[in-house]
Amino acid sequence: MNPTPTAAPPQKTMYEFTMKDIDGKDIKLDAYKGKVVMIVNVASKCGYTSQYEGMETIHKKYKDQGLVVLGFPANNFMGQEPGTEKEIKEFCSTKYGVTFPMFSKISVTGGSKDKPESEAVTAAVEKYLAAK
Repeated sequence: MNPTPTAAPPQKTMYEFTMKDIDGKDIKLDAYKGKVVMIVNVASKCGYTSQYEGMETIHKKYKDQGLVVLGFPANNFMGQEPGTEKEIKEFCSTKYGVTFPMFSKISVTGGSKDKPESEAVTAAVEKYLAAK
């Protein structure tokens, strides 16, 4: 008797997740449907931290055309984001004038059932685009 193959459960899209913003407020990612979304795992103590400036420039230049930058702090790579959410928010706004949405610290190396997995993330400040 041949076993009946079973289909893998469907993968969730990013729009099915609710994440905490940098202030701890729940944000449903479906709020970004219809936009081009640039998702960035960020860190404030790495060699690429200065990219906050460019991300903010992109955010300001293209937000009215439907692009949104989302920053997700992560401490997975050599402890490059050790701060609390309050410290991260203060650093980003004071040093780089960040106004794009920032979220609470997450793990970007997978394994968490309540967050989108990104097994392919290999370093801080990697960027991903999600189309409309």
